[in-house]
Amino acid sequence: MKQLPRFVIIGLLLCLIGIAAAFSLNNNPKTGAPSSEVSATTVASADKAGEISVSRLPKEAQQTLQLIKKGGPFPYDRDGIVFGNFEKVLPKQARGYYHEYTVVTPGAKNRGARRIISGKSGEYYYTDDHYRSFSKVKEGAKP
Repeated sequence: MKQLPRFVIIGLLLCLIGIAAAFSLNNNPKTGAPSSEVSATTVASADKAGEISVSRLPKEAQQTLQLIKKGGPFPYDRDGIVFGNFEKVLPKQARGYYHEYTVVTPGAKNRGARRIISGKSGEYYYTDDHYRSFSKVKEGAKP
């Protein structure tokens, strides 16, 4: 049996390492951000399906909520822009009703996937998967 040339073996090994690395990264397919966060609708500490108390939000989300309530300053230029609700996951409202704010994601090289969405009536929603799912932040809870 003929032995493969060394460069072929090395090439095959590098391909296998690359494939293994790609599978182990487990990146969010929409944003490229690490998806190590727990889905907003499956947060273990959610009080009931689709709702989460402020105290159960990640500390960065609590900080963002405080900034929203104070009116800023916000760390990203796009904070406060109109959220279009194009995914139609949140209750339907007129354009301009919702606004979005970035929740800092440690280690992310961009804005990451986490956001808080505020509604004109004072309601807040949290997502950690870039709008695929939301948890309503429990009313009356203080950060």
